[in-house]
Amino acid sequence: MTFTGDVTRSLLIVDDDAPFRTRLARAMEKRGFNVVAVDSVQLGIEVAQESAPAFAVVDLRLGDGNGLDVVSSLRDARPDARVVMLTGYGNIATAVAAVKAGAVDYLPKPADADAVEAALLADGRPLPQPPENPMSADRVRWEHIQRVFEQCDRNVSETARRLKMHRRTLQRILNKHAPRA
Repeated sequence: MTFTGDVTRSLLIVDDDAPFRTRLARAMEKRGFNVVAVDSVQLGIEVAQESAPAFAVVDLRLGDGNGLDVVSSLRDARPDARVVMLTGYGNIATAVAAVKAGAVDYLPKPADADAVEAALLADGRPLPQPPENPMSADRVRWEHIQRVFEQCDRNVSETARRLKMHRRTLQRILNKHAPRA
């Protein structure tokens, strides 16, 4: 499998979830990418070595191995390739491993095409400065609980179920005053 057409927008998608892979491939083609989509580490490595795409979206856990092997192969074939890792099993350790292997970003699944495109085309600009007085974690948590409570029509049992917490714990939180910002 090799790329035809514009190789500057060549994109390799490696994911063993066929419906997701197909949807993402179509969406990225509509955005002007020249896409090759495969379902295994072995095929991903073959495409990387044969065609050295400019961009890649690689699932971390595949049926025949680890997507980090594809990232390493891509880095060997084309050091400037921009790779985004996807996974449904996100945690700090795997994110660090993906970035060390050469990924430019790490997104949880299911990622939409807009997020994938933004990650692939990010130009490395620094993140904006944090706000002077950000809300405390307690305040953010309290506001989230209040929002879910209102969305559940102020039903304590339903809110507790959706937040995966004990109903009495939720009642105690709702009876307290809002924490300071």
